[in-house]
Amino acid sequence: MTNDKKSSGSSRARGMGLAAVRGLALALVSLPGAVLCFVLSLVSLALVPIGVGIVTTPYVLTGVRTFANWRRVLAAEWGGVRIPSAYRPLPKDANPWTRTFGMLRDPATWRDLLWLPVDMTAGFLTALLPAVLLFYPLEGFAIAAGLWRVFADSAGGTYWYGFVPVTGQASALGAGLLALVLLFLAHFYTPRLLQTHFRLTRAVLGSDQGQLAERVRVLTETRRDAVDTSAAELRRIERDLHDGAQARLVAMGMDLGTIEMLLDKDPEQAKQLVTQARKSSADALAELRDLVRGIHPPVLAERGLGDAVRALALRMPITTEVNVELPGRAEAPVESAAYFAVSEVLTNAVKHSGADRIWIDLHHTNDMLRITVTDNGKGGAVIGAGSGLAGVERRLGTFDGVLAVSSPAGGPTMVTMEIPCALS
Repeated sequence: MTNDKKSSGSSRARGMGLAAVRGLALALVSLPGAVLCFVLSLVSLALVPIGVGIVTTPYVLTGVRTFANWRRVLAAEWGGVRIPSAYRPLPKDANPWTRTFGMLRDPATWRDLLWLPVDMTAGFLTALLPAVLLFYPLEGFAIAAGLWRVFADSAGGTYWYGFVPVTGQASALGAGLLALVLLFLAHFYTPRLLQTHFRLTRAVLGSDQGQLAERVRVLTETRRDAVDTSAAELRRIERDLHDGAQARLVAMGMDLGTIEMLLDKDPEQAKQLVTQARKSSADALAELRDLVRGIHPPVLAERGLGDAVRALALRMPITTEVNVELPGRAEAPVESAAYFAVSEVLTNAVKHSGADRIWIDLHHTNDMLRITVTDNGKGGAVIGAGSGLAGVERRLGTFDGVLAVSSPAGGPTMVTMEIPCALS
């Protein structure tokens, strides 16, 4: 019983300290980020009438979306608060005019712009409060310990700690008592204050449309994407069969016919054709195996997502570390979508990031499969029309999954994928 109480108290203390440190880091980073994004957005929008903003606005708003998506990731990972992203897709190869006004017609863009001033004011305060509530009592204890004389001398005789005027040791003890009360409050409310910050973020960034209308829109888009993806996959399979295994099997059949005619006339040449036919059959079998692996890898069906991703990492030309914490298996379609999403992200990292190390983390909490792929490359990855990440986002959207990318210039790049599912 005593050990349980100690463990509970230690866990609460760690949670309190972690919330304070996270809140402080969030306040210090988010305030300049929100101010910069807001100022750049205002300037770019003001330049739209003279034409300059037509070119700059898509890049600025893309940066704002990246910043907002980063906060969505932190809200999910640090506060357990999910803030779905509901940006409307833009046409592929859209010109600057279409991109600018397509983004400006998206209600999610205006939610982002409304959120920026909220984040730099109320958001900043709610992120900073957990740190203040934990660290401010340290000053009160220092005053009660006798340092009030130094503080009072520097303040000209009276030093205020909160609402307590410190002029002597008695009032210094009062400041210490106030610090003790604040520390008591911090013990209970520090994690909740950080949670309040993320809920405020969700209240502004969350969709203002009716949930049913938003659900219908998302389902319509994901159904169309799923149909397009299935049709493209079917065409790929037909093309691979026609150009690969089918052609080899036809050639092997012709060789067998020739062998049948040569068995009595030229056994030596027939023997050579048998060797060639055997090689053609082996090649056809290898191509069929590759094709099946591209549809649904055997290791995925037999051993599950964790081992399939480990096998995928072993084939990477870059050092790849995999951490898996999955107590069970998801449904086969979810595992397949997650596997190919990871494969596409890894392919992008190998081709474009310039990284020499990749980390993959898979775990399942609160009925949510969360996959994080991080590389130490040059950064600059974005979810845009025609990019591999856009395809990953569409694939995950079929299962109500979300994709968030944090990839500042100079790196590192962190791609987070979440799919709601239960494990068996």
